[in-house]
Parts: sequence; structure tokens; C-alpha cells
Amino acid sequence: MVNALCPCGSGKLSNACCGQLIFGEALAGTAEQLMRSRYCAYVLGEEGYLLKTWHSSTRPATLSLSDSPQWRGLKIIGSTESTVEFIARYKVNGKAEKMHEKSRFIREDGEWRYLDGELNPN
Repeated sequence: MVNALCPCGSGKLSNACCGQLIFGEALAGTAEQLMRSRYCAYVLGEEGYLLKTWHSSTRPATLSLSDSPQWRGLKIIGSTESTVEFIARYKVNGKAEKMHEKSRFIREDGEWRYLDGELNPN
């Protein structure tokens, strides 16, 4: 990952933020850190990292990001120890869209993992 601002919106450089998690130099200390790094993995097309950080009970067998949208930004609405509510903006065929999700995370083998999410929570 180039030494540019991290796509997660933290304001930090990628190599001092989510890049450390995606490329195995550090582990997420919180569910929010994991969620931010997973967003970056979608931006960068890092399928392996996404599968690795998915809880074994809900992980798909495969994941293809070849038809992924152009991710444009992330806004964290709120978080608790094990949930993160966010809005991710993206473009598909030139049209601006957004995804609003409340994601749930759980620890597995001592590491945070994405469990599942509720779209458009109230």
C-alpha cells in the first residue's frame, strides 16, 4: 500500500493505519479497527484479508471482488465493543450510492472477526 491517506477516513497514513492490519503487521485491537480495515480491504480488492477476518460460522467459501463498486468514503456513525454502525459511499456505473450497516463482530481464536450485519438499521 502506498504511503497515502488511509481510505478508512482516519486521517492517518495507510502504512500507519489499516495497512498494518491488512498486510499482517498488526492485529485489530477493537471491532471498529477491524471494520475500518475491512472497508480498506474492499477498496484495495484484498479478498484474502476479508475472508481471513470473517467469522468461521458466517464466512463464505469464496469471495470475488472483480465486480466491486468504486468505494468513495466511510463514515462511522457509532460503535460499541462488538458493533459498528457505518455508512459507506460508493459509485456503480457512475451513480452515487450508499450502504448503511450495523455490523456485529466477535472474537475468535483471540482475534476480532466480522460476524454479520444489519442493513439500514433503525
